[in-house]
Amino acid sequence: MPGSSRLQPETTNEGVGIILRKHEDEQLDKQDEQIRIIATQAFADQKPGTSGLRKKTAHFRQPHYLENFIQSIFDTQPALQGGTLVVGGDGRFFNREATGIIARMAAANGVRRLLVGRGGLLSTPAASCVIRKYAAGGGIILSASHNPGGEQGDFGVKFNAANGGPAPESVTAAIHARSLEIDQYRILDAAEPDIDTPGTHSLGGMQLEVIDPVSDYADLMRSLFDFPAIRALFAGGFRVCFDAMHAITGPYARAILEQELGAPAGTVIHGEPLEDFGGGHPDPNLVHARELVAALAEEGGPEFGAASDGDGDRNMILGRGAYASPSDSLAVMLANAGHIPGYAGRVSGVARSMPTSTAVDRVAQELGIPCYETPTGWKFFGNLLDAGKITLCGEESFGTGADHIREKDGLWAVLYWLNIIAARRVSVAELLDEHWARFGRNYYTRHDFEGLPEEAGRAIMEHLRAGLNSLTGRQLGTLTVQHADEFSYTDPVDGSVSSAQGIRVAFDDDSRIVYRLSGTGTSGATLRVYLERRVVSPRDGDPQQVLADLIAASVDLADLQALAGRTTADVVT
Repeated sequence: MPGSSRLQPETTNEGVGIILRKHEDEQLDKQDEQIRIIATQAFADQKPGTSGLRKKTAHFRQPHYLENFIQSIFDTQPALQGGTLVVGGDGRFFNREATGIIARMAAANGVRRLLVGRGGLLSTPAASCVIRKYAAGGGIILSASHNPGGEQGDFGVKFNAANGGPAPESVTAAIHARSLEIDQYRILDAAEPDIDTPGTHSLGGMQLEVIDPVSDYADLMRSLFDFPAIRALFAGGFRVCFDAMHAITGPYARAILEQELGAPAGTVIHGEPLEDFGGGHPDPNLVHARELVAALAEEGGPEFGAASDGDGDRNMILGRGAYASPSDSLAVMLANAGHIPGYAGRVSGVARSMPTSTAVDRVAQELGIPCYETPTGWKFFGNLLDAGKITLCGEESFGTGADHIREKDGLWAVLYWLNIIAARRVSVAELLDEHWARFGRNYYTRHDFEGLPEEAGRAIMEHLRAGLNSLTGRQLGTLTVQHADEFSYTDPVDGSVSSAQGIRVAFDDDSRIVYRLSGTGTSGATLRVYLERRVVSPRDGDPQQVLADLIAASVDLADLQALAGRTTADVVT
């Protein structure tokens, strides 16, 4: 175990393990602080998904569950011993308690310096920023992202590597393997640490620094965007509504948009982070951000609307009578990068997740830069960013980002759009219309079939996989299959291969269907079906109507009625 050569065992009668006392020559602020080794048993369900380990909050709160997973991180990440660790989360129920547990475990596992956001709070983008700024060995982020919170909701733990990004598959595989064999964990027997008072505190032999969760992130945003231009936009009467959804981005948006850039008080709605997100679902889409959507539709309402999610890494962009889908948003951002001080003249390439629409591909082609197609999961962008192969990247699931950190970044995307509008003095609708006229429009939608029995989810994918070889040339109504395959990705930086990343079916009219089982839920299986069609001469129209034939074909092709008893999606975005 880490540091065990410096410790002397002393048997106790508590029946929970061993207390290890430090040598007298070690300096302790509190002489009664002791490291305890607690006997435990492995759990079989601690395999991280695309964004860490997510379970129901009650599941995480069962004895030893959180501790086992955290110890598995320490046991497989030797750089943390004697190094710096960042910890913070989105403030959902159990966030504060979990932060205290992790802090005491970090002290018992030889971490030299622990940086914690005040109150245990750090947005995911801010955590990535802090990891990179202070050269930490990694970070532990407490969030289940856009999943509901509260005592009956979801909780999550994600380990981010030293580059600030989600741990690569090799690291998460090692953590999972350790979790299957773990039989003990280490924790400091000490009072709950103070995570509310800014400054440096001592916890055992570890330096615990409570930091302002906003300041480092705000400094980074100032270095990228033309704040004076955005400030002038607001001073001229441009009105914005930002829905923080009672999640972590509220304090960030208020500090930057209202206090620094001069947007009127009240620009940020639902800005107070709550443990249950106010009973809402902190997912920034047209369904869950209904109040924001209604505000933009009002006569004389705001000209610009935006929302972010539970941990602050996702975004939704709206204008009066206009909705910028995440796929379109990435394409527009790339096409207008020259107006952003932090990106003008230095975009080396772009990447999108495979299910994201191909709208950005044509922008990259015109700009003469590479466009990479990766599996779903932000960690796949990390190598490309670190190698300088890309500057911007994005996913259809309301996530966009760049090389300033190694996570998607909700408020960053909002500032990016505001900077474009401030520089060009155009509306969201005008930007979209101009873009579609230049590059064509990709009508796009995602249909989620949630809560499927896991065996049904697997059966659907096996059915699709089994028919791949016979699909080419097949007629589905008026559609003809041009190509079908199962997506496999070879990382151009390290050569690692990620297979079975989704089924792709392309048609001869420049349309396609993608099927994928999601790894972000906490119960059952979610089948995501992505549909798009490029139209060279764009027209106004509801994507659900424009894609109606493709939607019907997707249900028939996957045999959803027979295999899952479903023909209609639970969520449409």
